[in-house]
Amino acid sequence: MTIRRLLGALALLAFSTPALSACRDAVVLVHGNTGKPADFDNTYVELRARGYAAGEIFRPNWGSKTCAACNDHRGSEEAPVLDAMIDALAVSCTGKIDVIGHSMGATLAAKQIADNGLRPMVRDFIGIAGGFRGLWSCGVYPFNVATSTCAAWGLSVGNPFLGNLSGKRFGDRVYSLKSWTDQIVCASGVCTVGGIHSSSIWNENASFTFATGHFGLLTGTAVRQVDLIQ
Repeated sequence: MTIRRLLGALALLAFSTPALSACRDAVVLVHGNTGKPADFDNTYVELRARGYAAGEIFRPNWGSKTCAACNDHRGSEEAPVLDAMIDALAVSCTGKIDVIGHSMGATLAAKQIADNGLRPMVRDFIGIAGGFRGLWSCGVYPFNVATSTCAAWGLSVGNPFLGNLSGKRFGDRVYSLKSWTDQIVCASGVCTVGGIHSSSIWNENASFTFATGHFGLLTGTAVRQVDLIQ
């Protein structure tokens, strides 16, 4: 069903005439664990200020809002993010999209790209405060903290899900935004896994460090985020 929807979206794109004044990628903004689409308000405002139409910006709403320990990267959390990517492709006059994810939303978005063959259709991928190498606060798999968020499909260090993402590329250009004072990624007091900051992404084009915390990385970097996708 997913492949049929994707092919249908691309066919629609091929036979439509863009009504936009500028041809650019549609953008998908994926919030973090127990977050909400409005978490990306600063980015949304910056995109609109630079001429993006509201219909070119997609903000999927995924996961439980009351149980942070219940969310992971498999099941009901996936569909809203994948649907947003497919919908964005349907309106993008370039045939490509830009994806920006915060925290667990970054790894969730990466999984949708990898699992559904969307890599050739993503121009820019930005991971903000992601836990791509796992979180020490979740423990080491299989001796991880006993929650969904820290289990095999969560963010424990060395789990199969993160191992499967390792080394994969999620866009033509890949960037990470990280902080050494991140309250979530560095909650154990250690930000690195194998000597590399856990928010860094394999084979990334560039990584940017900010003197801010986990949430400030999202709300305080809107200008940099939009700069990177233009």
